[in-house]
Amino acid sequence: MSYVRGTRFLSCIPQDRRTWRGLGRHAWLVAVAITVAWGLLAVPVLPAQNPKPTEFQVKAAYLYNFGRFIEWPANLMPAKTGSFTICVLGEDPFGPALDATLAGEMIGNQKVVARRISGPPDSGDCRILFISSTEASRLNKIIESLDKTGVLTVSDIPLFSQRGGMIQFVLEGNRIRFEVNLTATHRAGLTLSSELLKVATTIRRDRD
Repeated sequence: MSYVRGTRFLSCIPQDRRTWRGLGRHAWLVAVAITVAWGLLAVPVLPAQNPKPTEFQVKAAYLYNFGRFIEWPANLMPAKTGSFTICVLGEDPFGPALDATLAGEMIGNQKVVARRISGPPDSGDCRILFISSTEASRLNKIIESLDKTGVLTVSDIPLFSQRGGMIQFVLEGNRIRFEVNLTATHRAGLTLSSELLKVATTIRRDRD
């Protein structure tokens, strides 16, 4: 059974991801974030034996998809590991969901991996950095330390995008959506695809 065949979000996905038959729940989770963002499925429909994805399964799928729809600076130093690394700073709210979502996935010719870090100095190999809500009290210092490093910052901390963060998860009804601070992404040299910007609820162009 193909869970998302025929929906408009397929226009955003490379040809080799258009057929989901036989890939099961894991592959479906990779696609669900963009599907939900388009507003096509208020409550995703899964086979009876599979539960509705949790909040952080959806957020993990978003993090992976962000990596596919963003272009990093050409002069950015490649990761020492040779992998596309998605990091979590602070207390990890994902549990096994992030590793499960990223298992076996590729972005370009790089294997996608998850890593947990304790502070900005450890973010050298991170392409995407999810900043946990436990770091809210020192958020300004974290964002300042990552200035112009080419790291995409993502969080669900309230007012994150207004405080200089790049992508903020927000809840709209029963859907997880996101806001974009375009000034912050441009400052870091990141280029967001028009397809990604189309599904953002808000696009901010300054820090006010």
